[in-house]
Amino acid sequence: MKQGLELSTITAADLTSAVTGDPDALGVHLALIERDVSIDGHCVKIHCHCLTVDGNARVQPRRLAEFMRNAIVDYAIPRAKLADAKARDARYKSTEATAALVEQARRSFTDLSTTGEGGEMLLFLLAERFLQLPQILCKMDLKTDGRMHYHGADGVYAGVTDSGILKLYWGESKIYQKVASAISNCLSSLAPFLVEPEGESAERERDLVLLSDKADLSDPALTGALRRYFDRNSPLSNRVQYCGVALVGFDADFYPSDGGKAVSKEIETAARKELEGWRTKIGNRLSAEKLNLFEIHFFCLPLPSAEGFRDAFLKAMGLRNES
Repeated sequence: MKQGLELSTITAADLTSAVTGDPDALGVHLALIERDVSIDGHCVKIHCHCLTVDGNARVQPRRLAEFMRNAIVDYAIPRAKLADAKARDARYKSTEATAALVEQARRSFTDLSTTGEGGEMLLFLLAERFLQLPQILCKMDLKTDGRMHYHGADGVYAGVTDSGILKLYWGESKIYQKVASAISNCLSSLAPFLVEPEGESAERERDLVLLSDKADLSDPALTGALRRYFDRNSPLSNRVQYCGVALVGFDADFYPSDGGKAVSKEIETAARKELEGWRTKIGNRLSAEKLNLFEIHFFCLPLPSAEGFRDAFLKAMGLRNES
């Protein structure tokens, strides 16, 4: 994009060009069961994935966690900072600057056993690689204490319509043992970002202020254009549509117990059967939170164990000792 072009010239292709990672790699670890499942009277699209089954008839949460770990720089480091590091390394024929960012990214994650950062990281991967929605605010870089979680939405992503309306996707993720609790808490956390009236007391206001200064798509002209959407003195601030992207992970008993052989077709069939119940729970909660009219992408991820997923992520990150 050339310097000086107006914000309305941002296209879906411009935003897609900022998406990171190989989308095909996601399918190595997560099998798509259903996508774009609708609910009458709502604007939600439900997507369901399960863990893949390998050639030894096993599911591998640890492999998923290691895959996530390898993308932490894309998630936790601002695009412009990463681009500068890559340029420096190219200039000096080194990997020093990029390696430093890998360590910086790793240190930004908490080692708390109740961490939800694994779910936030997985939401990032699905938003970017499955939905092709780029993250536009790198919140991990804003943390002042690695053991604390950042307050606000779990992620901020962007799309754009043909008419130049920016679709701002507020992200929330919950990894719980019980599916009902995960759905309820996820949507109750997401709701304020969508339904609260505009104003300085709104839950989203802090993130909107950050977006006006720190929204990042790496390309300086595109980034400058994007930030004008969040300038309260610009008429373009009225051309932002609030949407949501949510992820819930929860225990599912259709995975084999330790030592049992997994059959991908059986897992797929069981997940499809259970999906109808999850769909009902999602619809009921959307109605309770008055989210019927908001566009929301909702990911369901049944897991062998929510606690096991968190543990695998912490170990892959080097934040918990192997046992």
